[in-house]
Order: sequence, then C-alpha cells, then structure tokens
Amino acid sequence: MQSVKYYQEIISNHFKQLTLLKDPTNLYEPIQYIISLGGKRLRPVLTLMAAEVFDVDSKKALSAATAVEVFHNFSLIHDDIMDDAPLRRGNETVHEKWNINTGILSGDAMLILAYQYFEDYEPKIFQELAKLFSKTALEVCEGQQYDVDFEQRDDVTIPEYLKMIEYKTAVLVGAAMKMGAIVAQTSEENKNLIYDFGLNLGLAFQLQDDYLDAFGNPETFGKQVGGDIIENKKTYLYLKAMEFSNSVEKEQLMHLFSIQPNDNTDKINSVKQIFNATGSSEATQKAIHDYTFKAFETLDKMDISNDKKLLLRTFGEKLMNRDV
Repeated sequence: MQSVKYYQEIISNHFKQLTLLKDPTNLYEPIQYIISLGGKRLRPVLTLMAAEVFDVDSKKALSAATAVEVFHNFSLIHDDIMDDAPLRRGNETVHEKWNINTGILSGDAMLILAYQYFEDYEPKIFQELAKLFSKTALEVCEGQQYDVDFEQRDDVTIPEYLKMIEYKTAVLVGAAMKMGAIVAQTSEENKNLIYDFGLNLGLAFQLQDDYLDAFGNPETFGKQVGGDIIENKKTYLYLKAMEFSNSVEKEQLMHLFSIQPNDNTDKINSVKQIFNATGSSEATQKAIHDYTFKAFETLDKMDISNDKKLLLRTFGEKLMNRDV
C-alpha cells in the first residue's frame, strides 16, 4: 500500500487523460466540465486503496474507481439542480453554465457511463460490481428523497437523520471500498468488512461536514461557513441542540430556523452559540469519534497485515481531524 497522495495522483492523471468529449457536444461537454473540476476524489482513491489492501495492483481497480467518481458527479449535477445551487467547487454549476434540461440529460448520461466502466472486467467481477452498484445507486436516490422530505418536517429524529446520511453519503463510500475488494477477489468476509469500514467512515465524514459547516475555518473549508444555518437545514447539530435545549433555547432556535434575513451574520452567530451552550457541538464531535472508531473495530477482524491496518487507521484518523 502507498500513501493517499500516491493514489490521488493516479486518479488525477487518469481523469486528465480521460476523453469524454464527443458528439453531441452539448451532452458531453458538461460531463467533461464537472469531472474536470476535481474535488477531493475521496471515493475513487478508496477503491484503489482497497484493491492494494488485498494485494492487487491498484491500477486494476481504475475502471471501477472511474465508475464511482462518474456516478458521484452525476449525483452532484442533479443535487445542484434540486437545490438551485449556483456554485460547485467554486465554479458555476452545470445547470447555471448551460441550463436545467442539459443538466438533467448530461447527468442521466453519466449514470449510464458509470455502468459502462464495469465492462472492462471479466463476467464474474462485472456481475458483482454491477449488483453492488445498482443497490448503492438506489440507496443514494432514497437518501436524497429523505433529505428533501425532511425539509418539510419539524419532527425529524436522530435515527431518521442518520439513516438519511447513511444512504445519501456513506453507502457510496462503503461501496467504493468494496469495489476494490471485489476487483482483488478477496474473501466474502473481507469484502463485507471493508464495506463496513467505509460505511462508518462515511457517516463520520458527513457528520464532520455538518460540524465544519458551522465551525470550520472559512480559509480551509472551501465553502461558505454557516451555509446549512442560512438554508435552515436540520443537521445533526440542530437535532442534538433541540434534544438538549431548554424551552427558551428551543424557542429561539426554532425562530432562527424559520427566518431568512438579508444579512445572516447575527443568525449564524446566535445559532452557533446555542449549539455550544446546549452541548450539541460537543455531542457531534463525539459522534464523529464514535463512528470512526466503529470503523476501526472492523480492521481487527480483517485478514490483512498489521501495517495495512495501521495505514487504514491513519487514513481514518486524518479524516476525523480534517478541516476541509
């Protein structure tokens, strides 16, 4: 196994060389555009890492990793349309740069393209990858629908929220790792354990995103701090604050999450004060820690060398302590 940076360079070089442009241009140019914006590319990196965890050259997992990243970007195009988001990774979103119809159609094409990358594998591996991918893609759609439904509800529970982020975010992280294991043709137990490792890391990753959205450093976080508060999103921080708050704090929080002032500075600061005063921010950090260590527990059961377990653990610790 190599460093994360090594796998990031493989993925980066691969996507630079990947030619997605062909006719009709208005279908494929937006696809090339969203892929070229880069991002963390965490998921394809995990696919390559997982292959090498089980003693197979990471480059054999490149097609599966490409499928994961193309699917992830498909979901971003459609998410941005649903959220009417103007920016993605600091650049215009596809539907803003072109139009909504183009965004829908190019996104649809990306979903189909993702499947095509599995055709690079022999039938047994192809079948296993496609089966996992279909299950995961459907769960991501279910997670997105839960997220949309929750916007209209004031009674969302913590277990419901955790299920939503599991489907919307964590299952794809788990699947990305399991795909590397499938390419490596390791045991069923190892495949399932690496999936659980990725799933729990994915949950920790999303909760960390919730936390950083409120308390991150604007210079390193890469997007507007307080964005979830501005949009009145009922994240884990909000739900925990509602659980822990007294009647005055609860009333204040509900009021703040019902308004959309022209200047959000006071609103953001007031909400963050409640998150801290109620112990919500501390509870969120504990949940990030707990899910990360739940992921680490699966490493002990995995049939791999101790040095590989240590590398995966170090990777998880870096994710838990990230500021971007």
